[in-house]
Amino acid sequence: MRFISRSGAMTAAVGTGLSLAVLPTGSASAAEDIHVGCNDIPGLVDAINQANTNGGRITLAPRCTYTLTTPDNPDDGLPEITGDVTISGNGSTIRRDPNATESFRIFHVVSGGTLTLKSLTVSGGLSGDSGGGALNEQGTLNLTNTAFKDNSAVTGGGVSNNGGQLNLDRTAVERNTAASFGGGVLNTGDGTATMKKGSLLKNRAVTSNGGGFENQVGTASLESVSVGGNTAIEGGGIRNVNGSTLNLKSTTLKDNIAVRGAGLSNLSTTFGNATATLVDSLVTHNTAITAGGGIDNQAGQVTLTNTKVIDNEPDNCAPEGSVPGCTNPTAAIDPPSAQGLQSDDDIKDPE
Repeated sequence: MRFISRSGAMTAAVGTGLSLAVLPTGSASAAEDIHVGCNDIPGLVDAINQANTNGGRITLAPRCTYTLTTPDNPDDGLPEITGDVTISGNGSTIRRDPNATESFRIFHVVSGGTLTLKSLTVSGGLSGDSGGGALNEQGTLNLTNTAFKDNSAVTGGGVSNNGGQLNLDRTAVERNTAASFGGGVLNTGDGTATMKKGSLLKNRAVTSNGGGFENQVGTASLESVSVGGNTAIEGGGIRNVNGSTLNLKSTTLKDNIAVRGAGLSNLSTTFGNATATLVDSLVTHNTAITAGGGIDNQAGQVTLTNTKVIDNEPDNCAPEGSVPGCTNPTAAIDPPSAQGLQSDDDIKDPE
């Protein structure tokens, strides 16, 4: 017998198969807190399955490492997120075992699902497709005080957002690797990504573009984000391409490396014009092998408002004049030769 009370009234449900005409607030179907013991992987799997059904809040043991040795399904370490699931990590880590024989990402949010991660580190995910740490496919992925580190995939080494909503708040995306594009984060398929007060650091797109962040057919807004030490062929820090929209506010792009567009690559194609707006931001000390040390703007539109693009190598912006308000230093004048400075007659032994 289960008793559910509301406003002093009591309703009794006896036996099975009995339905109630009215279910009061706080019924058995409401979301409940589910606590999972340290490194209890079966318990974590069960908790996610329950939360998918009822909308659950999962709490992990503080500062514990949860190690996944085998996948839950062929592509994912944990069950797919189909409902409304929240996981509070309490400073814990969920990782793929470095010695695992199978490749799998950690999280996968499918269409209609919502996953919220708080105070959690996700690491070691390895996907032969997209999203080494997490793949969000037309769902919602919220990351708060979270870190995605040392994950790898073909695209979107850390996080891949395909047609969904991705929100990063005070979140670090570091040392992730994509074999192709989007070393840290990939936003594509008309997806929307927002990032505030976090970092994209030391991510790498090995054979392609968007070392820190690849915005490909999407809309992305970054505010108060540090984008540094990322590498790629084009867009070491960020690449914005194929009709995408990029908004940067109070954001720094520094110490990124690429063949072209070390800080930012903004590229328009037959798929549409790419537009990038930088407000109160700084692009500095980025290094390109050929051109566009700070910004490489290929037929797109880049707008700078109270933004500095300075001290990049070999130039600040390319092509010359493509970014209004961005200037390149004048060519350096070679110093005179030693012969021009003094003749042999001028050189005397010290007395």
